Amino acid sequence: MTPTPDAVRLAVVVVAAGGGTRLGREEPKAFVQLHGATILEHALRGVFASVEPAQVIVVAPAALLARARAIGEHVAGAASEHLTVVAGGETRQQSVVAGLAALAEGVQAVLVHDAARALAPSALIDRVAHAVLQGGEAGVIPALPVIDTVKRVEGERVVGAVDRSDLVHVQTPQGFPRAALEAAYAAATEDFTDDAALFAAAGGAVVTVPGEPRAFKITTPWDLNRAEQLLDGGSRIRTGVGVDVHRYDEAVPLWLGGVYFPDEPGLDGHSDGDAVIHAICDALLSAAGLGDLGSRFGSADPRFADAASGIFLRETLALVAGAGFTVGNVAVQVVANRPRLAARRMELEAHLGELVGAPVSVAATTSDGLGFTGRGEGLLAVATALLTR
Repeated sequence: MTPTPDAVRLAVVVVAAGGGTRLGREEPKAFVQLHGATILEHALRGVFASVEPAQVIVVAPAALLARARAIGEHVAGAASEHLTVVAGGETRQQSVVAGLAALAEGVQAVLVHDAARALAPSALIDRVAHAVLQGGEAGVIPALPVIDTVKRVEGERVVGAVDRSDLVHVQTPQGFPRAALEAAYAAATEDFTDDAALFAAAGGAVVTVPGEPRAFKITTPWDLNRAEQLLDGGSRIRTGVGVDVHRYDEAVPLWLGGVYFPDEPGLDGHSDGDAVIHAICDALLSAAGLGDLGSRFGSADPRFADAASGIFLRETLALVAGAGFTVGNVAVQVVANRPRLAARRMELEAHLGELVGAPVSVAATTSDGLGFTGRGEGLLAVATALLTR
């Protein structure tokens, strides 16, 4: 159910072609190991976990294109059709040009992201993408305020203080309207430190959105150690909760947990109304910090009308895997007068376990005549999920 590569309106160019000599490693920086995975893999996890579908263009050293593609496909999973890998140039600016040359026809906006900002969260990518897609012709950059006192010096002598109130630290991804960015790169006659500077030199306006502290750039061994410490300190076990409610509808079939229940009223919904799978999807997305079912598969999208909810579960599992998580187990509680689940509980658990690829337990209860479930107006499903990184 994901858009075809030509249909996406956003592209993310991930620049991973630099040597990274200040890191002091033999391999190029993007291919250095960080907490059991390459820096590039960590960066791509954030990109592929973002909400807006995008063409992802990895710009890698010419000698490492196959390895870059293997890393990208591992992270992308089902979204691998949106992945493009190209060879970079001698400078970062030349590498971005190579990435721009690979843009799909329908792309309207471009984010340029440094793989070295490996811990940039998907929320930051979403923030920049939303701003550039909604913001007309302006470029968009994430920024953090300068907290330290800043001094102006001549040699070792301090000659004055600098007002920091209008200073910011700039990060990536930086987003731009495609046509304006391509024109700016075509007109560039010198090297710039970042894409926003090049864009502004060509006359483009640039605005900021809030940045993220985790989106720091890994440049030195100290930075790499800092990233390791952050990943070590982050929880390796995550839990999430999902809740879904649907009213009964006698005119539609009942699908629950991906299993058909004949001679029972169905559940009203934009898709097949499978409240159990919807709750599981929300629990998985919640545990992984990837939003919720509504933001990923909105009910306003005609592509999902009457769709089998197993599609949502497959896509959700791909997102969870792309974010670096493995499902430990899922538990579901159904609150309803009907259908009776006891006779089919083992079937439900086996089927859902096969779909999820992990143990799934299903329990059922009633609300003793209280509320809408007690009156027999609808069904409530509550799911919890445990993920490990």
